[in-house]
Parts: sequence; C-alpha cells; structure tokens
Amino acid sequence: MTIFSKIIAGEIPSYKIAENEKFFAFLDIFPLREGHVLVVPKTETDKFFDLKDEYLSEMLLFAKPIAKAIESSFDCNRCGIEVIGLEVPHAHMHLIPINSADDLNFNQSKLKLTNEQLEKIRDKIVSNLRS
Repeated sequence: MTIFSKIIAGEIPSYKIAENEKFFAFLDIFPLREGHVLVVPKTETDKFFDLKDEYLSEMLLFAKPIAKAIESSFDCNRCGIEVIGLEVPHAHMHLIPINSADDLNFNQSKLKLTNEQLEKIRDKIVSNLRS
C-alpha cells in the first residue's frame, strides 16, 4: 500500500481539496509553491501512462476545476501541471500555481509551511472551488 493509498484511506492525515469515487486531491505538504496540489487516482498504478485511457481523461476533467480554483486563489499566470512519478510509486499529477517554467523545477528547495498555513491554503482553494 503506497503512502497515497494510506492518505486516501484516511490512515495518514491530509489537507483534502476534492474527492470523488475515482480520484483524490490534496495539498502537497512539501510544496514548491503555496497552492501545490497532488491529484491521484484511487487505484494503485505505478506509472501515470499505465492508467487506463478513461482514467487519464477523467483525471484531467477532475483536475480542471481544481486548477481554476488554484488560479483564483494565488497570484500566478496559470496553474502548471507536472507528471514526474519518481517520488511515490502511485500515478499522480502536480498542480502548481506558476509564473514561469522555473516554478516547476523540482530540484529547488521546497517550502516549509506550518499546519496553520496549510489549512489556510486548503480553505482558500476549496472556497474558490465552490464558487
């Protein structure tokens, strides 16, 4: 069972953004930028492009309103999307508010945010998701 499956099952706490029967979105607790969200399928599949075609298309449709909420929540040019998949053997995409391509560089230092800051970020995104 991957760490993402444990988060989905509620065994590990998370800052949940959205969920449906197939997908789960939550804040990255080691973000590149405030508002960095992970979107994962509830099915454990290691490689992103090993997901079934319908999952890939449905995952993007699930992520779309979250990306729009991120753009409304933070001062950014757009919500960037990144698929790397080396950190956790569970397919996932990163949604990150960006102003340049450098904002998607995973070799840079991650932010260290408090629980209070993460809660405020989650609340801001969720509020804009409902709007």
